[in-house]
Amino acid sequence: MQLSPQETAARETIIHRQTERSSQVTALAHRKGWWLWSGACFAILLIAAFAHPLLTLMKYAAGSSLFSYILLVPFVSAYLLYLRRDQLPKNYAVEFPLTILSLAVGFGALGLSYRFIGQQSSTDSDYLALVTVSFLCCLAAGGFFFLGREWMRAAAFPLTYLIFMVPMPSAMADALETASKYASAEVANVLFHLSGTPFLRDGLIFQLPNITIQVAQECSGIRSSVVLLMTSILAANLFLKTRWRRLALVVFVIPLAILRNGFRILVIGLLCVNVGPHMIDSLIHHRGGPLFFMLSLIPFFLMLWLLRKGDARTPRPK
Repeated sequence: MQLSPQETAARETIIHRQTERSSQVTALAHRKGWWLWSGACFAILLIAAFAHPLLTLMKYAAGSSLFSYILLVPFVSAYLLYLRRDQLPKNYAVEFPLTILSLAVGFGALGLSYRFIGQQSSTDSDYLALVTVSFLCCLAAGGFFFLGREWMRAAAFPLTYLIFMVPMPSAMADALETASKYASAEVANVLFHLSGTPFLRDGLIFQLPNITIQVAQECSGIRSSVVLLMTSILAANLFLKTRWRRLALVVFVIPLAILRNGFRILVIGLLCVNVGPHMIDSLIHHRGGPLFFMLSLIPFFLMLWLLRKGDARTPRPK
């Protein structure tokens, strides 16, 4: 069947438009691929530029009794991004204002970090806190520039979770340890009364029948409390839908951590009274932190289960 000249021209026009559309799609895919590779190169160069302080941070965390959890944070964040890979936007747009703002904060933190060089060791938590904040801000700037605001919004939680890579400044750590120490002593005081154990108390010192114990800075359990807080934030995001239930789970871990520390003091005190004073040097005192942390997970998961049960029929917020 022979086509008329008009039909032939229309057919050629359709084919030409389809060819143009296919070329445009291919060109767009190439531009996206090039843009993503550029972003990956930026991330590699940024890590190389911060290689020394990042390696210092890893060594510091590995040898620290307080900040060892830092080593796990990047892997948790990467896993969360992997879980959300299908929800991340595929269209990228440069976000100049937030890029500039993130760079300004990053360079500001980097400039402040130099005031600690020569005054304190380069492994000091104050210096590492500032330089890690600088790295994360520069990384966020790259995200806003290469991926755009919508992508960063979709990946907000995994990226924000990286804030736990920042070690607490020494003043903040001391303040939290002191507050936790005194709060734990108050809880231990109540628990000793409930147990019927005769004792005298003078501030942080408990005089028991055959031993006197003092709630020291090491008894604050601040590392376990931070890890419990990180766990609650992660579990709230993964398993709960409504904001108030998420907040309730996170807030719940604060009294739970204090109760755990007070209970640990009670157990050690009762062991010294009923077994012998030598129990003050036992493993349950010096290495019992993980055991009491695991015990605190029982009420934590019970609370999570109750909140999740009430959350089952609530639509997930967008």
